[in-house]
Amino acid sequence: MTAISNVILVHGAWADGSSWAKVIPLLSAKGFNVTAVQLPLSSFEADVATVRRAIALAEGEIVLVGHSYAGAVIGEAGNDAKVVRMVYVDAFAPDAGESAGSLMAQFEAAPIGAELRPDAEGFLSLTRTGVFELFAQDLDDAEKAVIHATQGPVNGAALGGTLTAAAWRTRPTFYLIGDDDHAIPAVEQARMAARMNATVAHVAASHVPMLSQPGVVADFIATAAA
Repeated sequence: MTAISNVILVHGAWADGSSWAKVIPLLSAKGFNVTAVQLPLSSFEADVATVRRAIALAEGEIVLVGHSYAGAVIGEAGNDAKVVRMVYVDAFAPDAGESAGSLMAQFEAAPIGAELRPDAEGFLSLTRTGVFELFAQDLDDAEKAVIHATQGPVNGAALGGTLTAAAWRTRPTFYLIGDDDHAIPAVEQARMAARMNATVAHVAASHVPMLSQPGVVADFIATAAA
């Protein structure tokens, strides 16, 4: 077993826990107890509560991992004493009083923004073009089609959920930057990682390196736990 045995994986918007399907067996083979949560994506508060329930069930110290929007979720939920390491994968990293949405508003233009479509209740979905060309451009067409068909629409209001305290301020933090990310530009990821004083690594991948480069992601998480 590694120094920290528990890993909790938190998916982002337009996804579910299966977005970690390629990473989970790699982490399990390294001796980790792995949980991948299923966020409702209905509100920031509901998403944070879901992660807190997973934390409560874990026995021992935890590496908490967030992808994309989940960077905001783990920033709030990760204030639990069991969480001793934070890992951000192509993720938003808001501070107290900030949200994923407020950070996005400060970013240089990200092409994926033009491919979001709201429904009548304010839930946002990605177009086929958004998935195939901007979100997961380094996957094969079959995988892209699955992502598009199974995407979890996110309540636009959830992106505005603000942190009361940022867990990364009091824990060692690690950040994996996708250099070919068209959802959160790599330059913006680097700025967030620098503000956190995070240990940084890069991967030649789209916004979904856990699907296109799962070995790199699993190894990076294991490094955080060591």
